[in-house]
Amino acid sequence: MPIEMPKGLPFSVDTWTPSSNTKKHHFLTHAHKDHSQGISTHSSFPIYATSITKNLTLNYYPHLNHSLFVDIEIGHSIAIDDPFQPFTVTAFDANHCPGAVMFLFEGPFGNILHTGDCRLTPECLQRLPEKYLGKISREPKCRLDYVFLDCTFGSFSSKMPSKHVAIRQVIDCIWNHPDARVVYLTCDLLGQEEILVSVCQTFGSKIFIDKENNPDCFQSLSLTVPDIISQDPSSRFHLFDAFPRLSERAEAKLAEARASFQPEPLIIRPSTQWYVFEDVSSEAKKRKIDRFKEARKDEYGIWHVCYSMHSSREELEWALQLLAPRWVVSTTPECRAMELSYVKRHCSYRNLSLDDPLWKLLDIDLQAPFVNENTHEEISCGTSPLLISQMKSSPERFTKKEILTVSSQVKESSVTLFGRARLGLDNSTFIYEETVKPAVSYLDEYVEAQLSNDMCTNRDALEGQQDESKSNEPKEKVVQHTTACSPKGVGENMRKLYRSMHIFVPKPLPSLVDMLNDRKRAKRRLLS
Repeated sequence: MPIEMPKGLPFSVDTWTPSSNTKKHHFLTHAHKDHSQGISTHSSFPIYATSITKNLTLNYYPHLNHSLFVDIEIGHSIAIDDPFQPFTVTAFDANHCPGAVMFLFEGPFGNILHTGDCRLTPECLQRLPEKYLGKISREPKCRLDYVFLDCTFGSFSSKMPSKHVAIRQVIDCIWNHPDARVVYLTCDLLGQEEILVSVCQTFGSKIFIDKENNPDCFQSLSLTVPDIISQDPSSRFHLFDAFPRLSERAEAKLAEARASFQPEPLIIRPSTQWYVFEDVSSEAKKRKIDRFKEARKDEYGIWHVCYSMHSSREELEWALQLLAPRWVVSTTPECRAMELSYVKRHCSYRNLSLDDPLWKLLDIDLQAPFVNENTHEEISCGTSPLLISQMKSSPERFTKKEILTVSSQVKESSVTLFGRARLGLDNSTFIYEETVKPAVSYLDEYVEAQLSNDMCTNRDALEGQQDESKSNEPKEKVVQHTTACSPKGVGENMRKLYRSMHIFVPKPLPSLVDMLNDRKRAKRRLLS
């Protein structure tokens, strides 16, 4: 599911929510439905997309107003005259599906590459401006400030074959089964048209598609590759739905052929999912290197080929080495970019200065009182937004020494940039709730927040005090926040802050050394 863009940007990409609708400009990278979910309620502002993406989207949502779209084709740039932040956007091929593009935004907010869904091959990257491309041993002339990156297979370390190699494996699998009178191709996903075109050209036969049972796929192929479609069910090649219950339907097809003493049909599924989620036994591990070289048959009789429209971890690492962006944001499941070694090495909050444009992008205004004028030390990004707010509203209550002491006690966050802001940055600043939360749920969230930031809180101590104070807890607005604590305890100013917000002062956990020593002493006493 795509993520919301930061509040400081005047545009949204692939999101159609109340939060993104407040943006003035909207961009659609491609026509897969998970990226256009909610667009049916969208009725204002321009939507920038390629003509293929526009036509496919209008086919899925026929009631959408055609005039909402502004065409931007691959390789073309558009200067957008926004009254507050004028910027330029350029579309580049994303190597994903027909009409899919990456958007390069250049403006006062910096240089931002949003990949959408992509497969970053050398050919794909070479189409980007040369100034943004470096070499393994040399940074680019102009660094991208932010890359919003498709990390769908960011944790998949195996080297996947190229699309061309995968298509060749599909063709070879068909050649190796000449007796199969019917070949079922599970290529009903937008982006797998290249496989169907290659099969059609190689064997001189069109692909039968059941228009009644698969109208969406029929319409998509009619718009992208209409010459390969057939309505004749006697054709050797049939399009086969990958979902739902593919294995059950495949077994049924094979059983039907055996019952009628006919040659078994050939069922081929070009996909990466089976390889990512397959159960790898010890025997399979031995064959791990060879498992991508040819089609493999599973226990249900389905032949699998690793065909991917997304980059593997190896390809993502290689691309980031060339692009060398300042920050990387995962557009797929939360924090998946943190699995990339490039992000671990280079995307660190400690590199940020107080005047870094990042804060403006996040719509956070940090002022001079938070900087040590003598040493130019900075507050850690792990510091609580609530604490920052208190410091900003009442700076006289805190000395700079205290501020820096608090910030130095917070370990560097392990969350990538905008990691806490994936839903429109609603959590980038503290939030007031209109109703009082139950003490149990509030304390659980509080403890989890503390632990997630590597802070020293004692959950048992907090829960032990819960029952005693539940009846005395004031019925007023609750503030969600995360605050740092010292391993040796909490200072007086911090205690006042906790108490002012009607929250228990956290108690530090005993050190591991002390616990081990206590255990040793207890054993000695037992032995003596």
